[in-house]
Amino acid sequence: MALLVRVLRNQTSISQWVPVCSRLIPVSSTQVQGGRALSGTSQKIKIAALRMYTSCVEKTDFEEFFLISPYCSTGIFCNSIIRERWCQMPDTFNSWFLITLLHVWMCLVRMKQEGRSGKYMCRIIVHFMWEDVQQRGRVMGVNPYILKKNMILMTNHFYAAILGYDEGILSDDHGLAAALWRTFFNGKCEDPRHLELLVEYVRKQMQYLDSMNGEDLLLTGEVSWRPLVEKNPQSILKPHSPTYNDEGL
Repeated sequence: MALLVRVLRNQTSISQWVPVCSRLIPVSSTQVQGGRALSGTSQKIKIAALRMYTSCVEKTDFEEFFLISPYCSTGIFCNSIIRERWCQMPDTFNSWFLITLLHVWMCLVRMKQEGRSGKYMCRIIVHFMWEDVQQRGRVMGVNPYILKKNMILMTNHFYAAILGYDEGILSDDHGLAAALWRTFFNGKCEDPRHLELLVEYVRKQMQYLDSMNGEDLLLTGEVSWRPLVEKNPQSILKPHSPTYNDEGL
């Protein structure tokens, strides 16, 4: 049976929301950065936000989270890929949402460092996320009433997760592990090695995002993700600067 994430990827295209950019949250004329109205660049930021959200759902290897374990049956760390459920996440829509939420949160943390423009971009990313969640729920044939109730629950879960992850990333690895255990694993992670691997994953992704140029991110929104298991753990490379035209596209 195909993974649910494959079905969602095949039947749902992020590109369908490009027209939504023109209808997103308008920018107030009072939102000014460096003496220049933010509204002059808002459209570029919306497009970059769409691309950044797209990176969270189309550049993340969901199957890696569902199926890959970096440990051999002996408990010894292996570089080779072992086909077993490393975090025992069920193949469900909720699991897809938890993985997506984690990557969206990492993008939000990075973009909040870019002043008013970055914070505005965060609002658009979150907007696209909820548009995507609703669309995928419809693709799955979820009853509209149930979908609405689930959206309320997921919204509450989203804000609780953001708060917990924010506290965790500012803490030591024990604090981050606690946040991931409560939210990502729903308090059901029985193997501490899986939790350790996820903490390492988040730390290296944040380091990777921090190495990216903020102006490039605001213009392009292009983000790539490090693999869950590095062939060479020391190879956290600084990304190449993206290319874009004079309109930031």
